[in-house]
Amino acid sequence: MQANTAQKTILITGATDGIGLATANKLVAMGHEVLLHGRNQEKLNTVAQSLKQLHRNAKVDTFVADLSELNEVNSLADAISTRYKNLDILINNAGVLKTPNTRTAAGLDVRFVVNTLAPYQLTRRLLPLLGEQARIINLSSAAQAPVNISALNGELPLEDMEAYAQSKLAITLWSQHLATEFNAKGPAIIAVNPGSLLASKMVKEGFGIAGNDINIGANILIDAALDESFATASGKYYDNDAKRFATPQHDADNPVKIKELIRAIEAILASV
Repeated sequence: MQANTAQKTILITGATDGIGLATANKLVAMGHEVLLHGRNQEKLNTVAQSLKQLHRNAKVDTFVADLSELNEVNSLADAISTRYKNLDILINNAGVLKTPNTRTAAGLDVRFVVNTLAPYQLTRRLLPLLGEQARIINLSSAAQAPVNISALNGELPLEDMEAYAQSKLAITLWSQHLATEFNAKGPAIIAVNPGSLLASKMVKEGFGIAGNDINIGANILIDAALDESFATASGKYYDNDAKRFATPQHDADNPVKIKELIRAIEAILASV
């Protein structure tokens, strides 16, 4: 694949470990300006310093926010908008499978908040910084399950994998919806399954295995962000297990289900 080598300003959520960190490391090495997001300022500082030591002319910045708190998502967007006038790439990478407390203070499921609602809110809030040539890369998964709106609303508790799979279909569906809404007059939005069972903290916690090479995921995220082959892929879903654009779970072909999901997301976010 042929990447666009012009310097980009790139925001990566969940950039202090796993796929996010591996992607950030590669992008910094390529000379891009990378905005690192994480939940812990000390960890962010350590990662930023490490990247600067590894790469002589590293251009990095740090932003801290807990994406399970939707008010912090708004503060994150405000902080980025204050310091930057444009973004070329937004990689919504942050995600959660297991957590000791699956409920937020507002009673929502943390998996849906972090994996679905926070990236939607962040994307909406950062749109003024993202031009028509920009790209939004959303982390999907091979694990996808029909979204139960009651669960999304926090009214129905779910087991870890069930909540994760539903949240990942949800981000895939809203990626498709926003691509249609923009109709080539906004940034490209692409949902990507970076690869199954990669060597991330999430896989170790969820499945108790070391996992496959994390660079499998980092490389496809970089291709999706920079490669010309993805320039006209807005609204599509890329399955890195199959190494091709693919069809998501069948609800992606159901406009009623998608509209129901978007209404539910907007209603939740309107109450924040």
